[in-house]
Amino acid sequence: MNKTIRRTSVFVLLLVLALLGRATWVQAYENKALANDSKNRRKTIAQYAQPLGNIVVAGSPVTGSKHTESGDLAYERSYTDGELYAAVTGYSSQAYGATQLEGIYSGILDGTDDRLKNPVDAVTRKQQEPGTVVTTIDPDVQKAGYRALGSKKGAAVAIDPASGRILGMVSTPSYDPSDIAGTTDGDAWRKLTEDPDKPLVNRALRQPLPPGSTFKLVVAAAALEDGLYSSVDVRTESPDPYTLPHTRTVLKNENASAPCENATIRTALQYSCNNVFAKMAADLGQDKVRAMAEKFGFNDAERDVPVRAYASVYPSGMDQAQTALTGIGQFDVTATPLQMAMVSAVIANDGQLASPHMVSEVVDSDGDALQSFDDGDTTRIVSSATAEQLRSAMVTVVERGTGSNAAVAGAEVGGKTGTAQHGENNSKTPYAWFTSYAKDPSTGKQVAVAVMIEDSGAARSEVSGNGLAAPVAQKMMAAALK
Repeated sequence: MNKTIRRTSVFVLLLVLALLGRATWVQAYENKALANDSKNRRKTIAQYAQPLGNIVVAGSPVTGSKHTESGDLAYERSYTDGELYAAVTGYSSQAYGATQLEGIYSGILDGTDDRLKNPVDAVTRKQQEPGTVVTTIDPDVQKAGYRALGSKKGAAVAIDPASGRILGMVSTPSYDPSDIAGTTDGDAWRKLTEDPDKPLVNRALRQPLPPGSTFKLVVAAAALEDGLYSSVDVRTESPDPYTLPHTRTVLKNENASAPCENATIRTALQYSCNNVFAKMAADLGQDKVRAMAEKFGFNDAERDVPVRAYASVYPSGMDQAQTALTGIGQFDVTATPLQMAMVSAVIANDGQLASPHMVSEVVDSDGDALQSFDDGDTTRIVSSATAEQLRSAMVTVVERGTGSNAAVAGAEVGGKTGTAQHGENNSKTPYAWFTSYAKDPSTGKQVAVAVMIEDSGAARSEVSGNGLAAPVAQKMMAAALK
């Protein structure tokens, strides 16, 4: 064999070895990644080759599957009361992927999750029967919130304070996930994605906005825990009008005739006195207010319920005037309805936060639990004494203050209204907020609710937490207590 042939043979042999090495690498190490690639059509075909598992509310599925009778995708996702539960389920689309519970538990719902397979199936790669996701949602609470929000742009969350179970999660305007479940729903998809009202956004979890005066509960908790004031009935040092520190800006109260000068925390919550809580935040300083806010859940970028919630923010690096503005839930403070429901839940639950969750368990086709979420996994946020005092003050808000529209017959109801500025120099329609709790003394049932109205179409002068948001909370609380 001459030198040229020998060199050619060696080169060809190296090419063959390289090809075999690459094939081995792909099959051994990249197989799973390629199989799970969203661009792999075989994955989508396998995913919809059989009916998907269901998401369940109060024992009944709110999802389903229907036979497509065309193409290579045998089944398509369907939804019962899709608009009602869209903020809970998300969507599963043959063309656009999956979100929220549909996305998080896609492997359980399509039968590909490794927990569904036995050792033999792992070898044969047999696709198993899908599992089921069981939610904590109370359909009566969900319906009450959805109907009460109606055509308003907003969101609401209801939590059982003792267990952390999310009983209702509503975001409006909503959408029907069935409309985008197939491969030929391009027009519906464009309509949703181009809608300026953003119906695909879950406002309950993923649109933090200034919480306005509902944040005063956090500032009051910080003041009581720090010892700045010993009780909600001790008079504060709060001039009215109050000039922001080191500025000439005078902070006014919405109700000019309210008894806000040196008011107690109870009276200041009852009349929503800006001067009291702005001065209180400045006196405490941003570090103490932030520490309390973070105990309640602010600045947590990893809040999973199990859907990831966007972080509610208490800012840093502020001067005294800016710190004072955070005391009334303005400047750069933002919160989701979930976060403000957590604030009321802590106060209702004797100062402890039960980790909020909207899934109770995930089960296989035989009903055996693959994953469970414990109720009542609590963390102490404020003392029992502080929580008791804040409950008492919140009851005053509903019985004799700005939150009268939240009253539920036969129940102890406490709340706090909020109206947050929107736009430069408050040029746009304000946001209306309400956060609250309710307890039925005869049954022991309780619930915490937060409602945010981003836009109701009402005239600016008619926007208030009591007028727009409190009635929604009232309906949800009444449904939860039944």
